[in-house]
Amino acid sequence: MLKALTIQDLAIVRHVDLEFHAGLTVITGETGAGKSIVIEALGLVLGDRADSMLVRSGAPKATVSATFEISARPALLEFLTDNGLDSETDCILRRVIGSDGRSRAFCNGAPVTVQVLRDIGALLVDIHGQHEHHSLLQRAEQRRLLDHYGELGPQVATVRAAFSEWRTHLTELTALTGGETDAAARADYLRFQMEELNAVGVSGDALASLDAEHRRLAHGQRLREGCDEIASRVFDHERAAYRVLNQAHNTLRELSAVDGNLCALADNFDQILIGLSEAERDLAHYQQQLGADDPVALLRLEQRLQQVHDLCRKHRCDTNTLPVLFIRLNEELANLESRGSRITELTRALDSARGAFDIAATALSAGRQRAARAMADVITANLHQLGMPQARFEVAITASTEPAQHGRDEIDLLVTTNPDQGVQPLRRVASGGELSRISLAIQVATAAISSVSTLVYDEIDTGIGGRVASTVAKHLQAVARTRQVLCITHLAQVASAGEQHLFITKAVTEGTTNTQATYLSAADRVEEIARMLGGEQPTARSRAHATELLAG
Repeated sequence: MLKALTIQDLAIVRHVDLEFHAGLTVITGETGAGKSIVIEALGLVLGDRADSMLVRSGAPKATVSATFEISARPALLEFLTDNGLDSETDCILRRVIGSDGRSRAFCNGAPVTVQVLRDIGALLVDIHGQHEHHSLLQRAEQRRLLDHYGELGPQVATVRAAFSEWRTHLTELTALTGGETDAAARADYLRFQMEELNAVGVSGDALASLDAEHRRLAHGQRLREGCDEIASRVFDHERAAYRVLNQAHNTLRELSAVDGNLCALADNFDQILIGLSEAERDLAHYQQQLGADDPVALLRLEQRLQQVHDLCRKHRCDTNTLPVLFIRLNEELANLESRGSRITELTRALDSARGAFDIAATALSAGRQRAARAMADVITANLHQLGMPQARFEVAITASTEPAQHGRDEIDLLVTTNPDQGVQPLRRVASGGELSRISLAIQVATAAISSVSTLVYDEIDTGIGGRVASTVAKHLQAVARTRQVLCITHLAQVASAGEQHLFITKAVTEGTTNTQATYLSAADRVEEIARMLGGEQPTARSRAHATELLAG
């Protein structure tokens, strides 16, 4: 429920603080006083499009804040928690529009996107304007209304998910089967490339081994000379390091027999000599493997390396990325070669997804048929009460053979206002005034099952009067028994039905226009309704009529 609305420097409003209550609140005032600005401000804080023209002339920015009681709104509480906007009882939304056109949005003090405001607003408020009924002419909106009336949201979501899965499989299958000739040619080309790469050996390990072997053969003379020098210095002659250390070790052993403190040092020499013995064996083994120069083997390696560099130039890569290319081409070839089995797999998945869609769409269609009958009866009865006694309202559902994300149904709202005419699509037969009443009839029918707690009506009673106006008032009172209702009206019958009466005035002080809003007392309500009945200067008769209307 909307608890409070603060408007600062918006259009002709300098500053207004409004408090709202449960039940039906009517909003009246002279033409141009700024009644609709209240609704426009509420729309802004719920995510409507902002414009710098809305900022009061001379002000740097316009600000709108709205406070909602949400303790009984579990869906909204969950949404706020999921988005890190926790709140226990109240949800405070704020919108700031700069004179430069920039807009900022906040929820419970935290900055949010305008889309978040829209998502929150969808759970809080429905705003119905006097021109909104034009959307009723669109089939998508007609389908949405029927699904909303029938409370078919879960079924619609199931159909949408089934359709999405079916469409995903169809898209992939179409891509696979749409270019069979090109795919075969691509596979042949990839096989040729893979043969080239396999002939050279371009995996990461193979290239590393090839490069290492080439360096070993190309520097064979240097490696042999270096190993010979090491063997000579460390092992081979009488003054070599190994022999000198071995003699020192023998001396240490003799001395440690005299002084045990030298035993640890002698043990260290033991480990050094053991390591040198192993190094001598390893060096001898390496020298045996190194062998003599092999010009033929070196030539073969250089030829293979040249082939590798040629492949790099061909594929426009370097030796580091050539193994990655090898893997990618191999995977692409494997995918093409397994294309047949993937097509079979996708065909089965497509059939399964279509079956799931058909089941879900059939269940949704059945729900829509039930909702259509009930909705048509209720709206027809509402139209009779709204001064169209011969009207008949129907909901036509036509099946389509092609799947769609909304199911297989095309929805048409049908109406006739004359007893000698058959029903026809709403967009063909209803005049502007009739559309207004049909819109109200539909809104009244759907308000009872609305998931939001606040309904706002902006002069939807335009073009009606007399007994019909009294009926509109009764409808609004009925809706307000379970919802908070705000209604801007120019009809005295509707204004008198309100539990609270908010009066909007406009004054010009020292050349500055300012809008004010006050709740009327019982006596002031008589004067305002009398004005609505009889003009600027209420008469005794208009006051008496106003008193009678307020008495119910």
